[in-house]
Amino acid sequence: MLKLRVLTAAILLALLLAVLFALPPAVWAALIVAMVMQGAVEWSRLSGLSGGKANIYWGLTLLFMLGLLWADAGTTEAQQVYIHLAVYVVSALLWLIIVPTWLMAGWKVRQPLLMALTGWAVLVPTGLAMLDLRAANPQPWILLFMMGLVWMADIAAYFAGRRFGKNKLAPSISPGKTWEGVAGALLGVSVYVALVWSFSPYFAHREVLPILLLASWWWVGLAVIGDLFESAIKRQAGVKDSGALLPGHGGLLDRIDALTSTLPLAAMAMLLQKLG
Repeated sequence: MLKLRVLTAAILLALLLAVLFALPPAVWAALIVAMVMQGAVEWSRLSGLSGGKANIYWGLTLLFMLGLLWADAGTTEAQQVYIHLAVYVVSALLWLIIVPTWLMAGWKVRQPLLMALTGWAVLVPTGLAMLDLRAANPQPWILLFMMGLVWMADIAAYFAGRRFGKNKLAPSISPGKTWEGVAGALLGVSVYVALVWSFSPYFAHREVLPILLLASWWWVGLAVIGDLFESAIKRQAGVKDSGALLPGHGGLLDRIDALTSTLPLAAMAMLLQKLG
């Protein structure tokens, strides 16, 4: 299974790099819309939506994404910033307040409408953030840096947890996750950030290493929350994986769970800096 996971991850990384650096923004936007739609398909299953209700959910998700793209084409840059910030504020409220409360209280949400709304708050800001971060300067390195940070945390947590894991992080939600895995993730992203800071001209000429390290540790916390939340939703739905799209990995949501809780807040920070 590990070999299959590594092979799938390598193929996905090669495809991502090709799309990021070789294809125009319009193609990237189309792929992001497709990604959000796939996420909506998987989320609808986890939410218990089927038949006509699922079709309506997918259609509305598509309208949301196309509406955001249409708004970008018909508004000024300043207006775009405020529209996007409004989307990211919803994401921030979800991940900083609602989801931690949800997990600590052990809520079991059975209402399909509430689950559908939660799915939009998870998926739409993530798709928008992938568009905004790719368009940032120096493009598309900011997006790749943020995604790489989350991947490094995931990889380091996996191997540290397998080798040293004894103390369960949240046994009622995800029995396989341990505090030792979290410690491994913190160490892994620290090394990752230090290497990027050392070799990237974008960071190397700025005295920002301590700030980057602190931010990366906070990002690990957000990634853990995103991972645990998706695990809680899958446990509630009684399934092991969100889907079977990716061999060895499960569904799309199984691969982007930590990105959904980190990328929107990174994009929001970038836009707030632009306003400042």
